[in-house]
Amino acid sequence: MLNVKKIRKDFPMLSNKSKKGHDLIYFDNAATTFKPQAVIDAVCEYYTSYSVNAHRGDYELSYQVDQQYESSRKTVANFIHADVKEIVFTSGASESLNLVAYGYGQKYLTEGDIVLSSEAEHASNILPWMKACEVTKATLDFIPLLDTGKIDVEAFKLKMNHHVKVVTLAQVTNVLGYVVDIQKICEIAHEYGAIVVVDGAQSLPHMPVDVKQLDCDFFAFSAHKLCGPTGVGVLYGKYELLQMSDPFMFGGGSNARFDMCGNILLKDAPYRFESGTPAIEAVLGMKAAINYIMNIGMEHIHAYELELREYLVAQMRQLENVVIYNDHNDSGIVTFNIKDVFSQDAATYFSDYGIAIRSGQHCAKLLMNKLNTSSTLRASVYFYNTKEEVDHFIKICSQINADTMLDVFF
Repeated sequence: MLNVKKIRKDFPMLSNKSKKGHDLIYFDNAATTFKPQAVIDAVCEYYTSYSVNAHRGDYELSYQVDQQYESSRKTVANFIHADVKEIVFTSGASESLNLVAYGYGQKYLTEGDIVLSSEAEHASNILPWMKACEVTKATLDFIPLLDTGKIDVEAFKLKMNHHVKVVTLAQVTNVLGYVVDIQKICEIAHEYGAIVVVDGAQSLPHMPVDVKQLDCDFFAFSAHKLCGPTGVGVLYGKYELLQMSDPFMFGGGSNARFDMCGNILLKDAPYRFESGTPAIEAVLGMKAAINYIMNIGMEHIHAYELELREYLVAQMRQLENVVIYNDHNDSGIVTFNIKDVFSQDAATYFSDYGIAIRSGQHCAKLLMNKLNTSSTLRASVYFYNTKEEVDHFIKICSQINADTMLDVFF
């Protein structure tokens, strides 16, 4: 059982108020999460105590940074049950997914090959593969979604054949919040010799993940969605696949040597993918974030979020002015609309009462056609949210309709 009242004291942002004096209620955790003081302290400590480069110096401060930096890699590896040499630091999930599409996809895909994905994917997991297919003349195809917008394993089976070389899916979709059975997807895909790329941006912060158990080939996530800093993330890859892949950025730190004839000897993974000065403070902050949430326990976080989400949805179902698109999902994401009210207008109304939620297409433009709407609202909870916040959200939600919006804007 989480002591949410105590946990909330760790997050300075939760003491903020809106410009109109309302207590801040933050329900946009699928976009990014607040940072506990431990993470802020880790970032500040780097800048105040050992603010030098990593993997560059032969002096004491540089050695300290090297130790801290590589300790962070070990922390990430333990967190997802990977080997240390399989952890590549990137700027976030978007870079991680682009790296796979470029470094593996553009290198090995050929005309006639198929990349299989779904219409529920985030742009960061679709656009890189569109480009890879354009360059290689491979084909991007989509798994049919159920009427609910969920990916069905049986439908996936029907799409699989020996021309499919890459399957790329989110473990938890960012709009509807459905959990995809990645372990089963991997089992089926590997029978056909395909690799599986997993967008873990919405899953890893909210549920236990074991990449070895999933048997996925690549797994990407961002630190800022799990209470860590912005500008840093991770690409996990099976070591042999990382060794086969090309970096899309070259520079200091990634090579063992090069000569004037253009011969380049790259370092082994993961360092071949980490050219230039990294976001050192962010990597150290990510380590602090992972330690923080591991101390709470991912099982406890996941259970609490599902409980809070069910409490939220149960009350939303009682509102006649609300349309819910995913009232039976299995994550903390609730996607909905207010009848006859444009989503951005509704989000502005919520904001006037200190409630932060997402509106728009959520970087999943293909899915809007499936939902038969131009845009939606998205409320996403995390372990520091409370039932009292949900109650206030429901109160404000019940007030919104076409008439109240006329009063607000005119």
